[in-house]
Amino acid sequence: MEKETIRTRYLGNLRTEAEHVQSGNKVITDAPTDNHGKGEFFSPTDLLTASLTSCIFTIMGIKAQAAGFSIDGATARTWKIMAENPRKVAEIRIEFDFTVCNLSDKHKAILEKLVKISPVPLSVHPDIKQNVTLKFKDN
Repeated sequence: MEKETIRTRYLGNLRTEAEHVQSGNKVITDAPTDNHGKGEFFSPTDLLTASLTSCIFTIMGIKAQAAGFSIDGATARTWKIMAENPRKVAEIRIEFDFTVCNLSDKHKAILEKLVKISPVPLSVHPDIKQNVTLKFKDN
């Protein structure tokens, strides 16, 4: 049997605490203000959205290291667009900003190819629109 990855406890008042079993790090979630919560922590759908961005960045970092260049200091802005009836994430928009990085055309091409082939982008439901753009010094 595989070892559990996360242990989650319901705290009450629409909050949960998820513990990463290997490290002991914890994340608290809260329902968003538009769905009966206080919005004081990430909501579960915020974490889904953040996971998409973080996963793409992580795979980009792995490939950059392997190819001998750096994306250190790059940033991303992420938007979660919800749908109603049923209530679900309809679209995730991500704008990666690499304007602080010195990247060749070859490096840019490597990064652009990774947007759709990282584990989380491949794992989310195909009905969730993934609108990802990359900004470089020259665009």
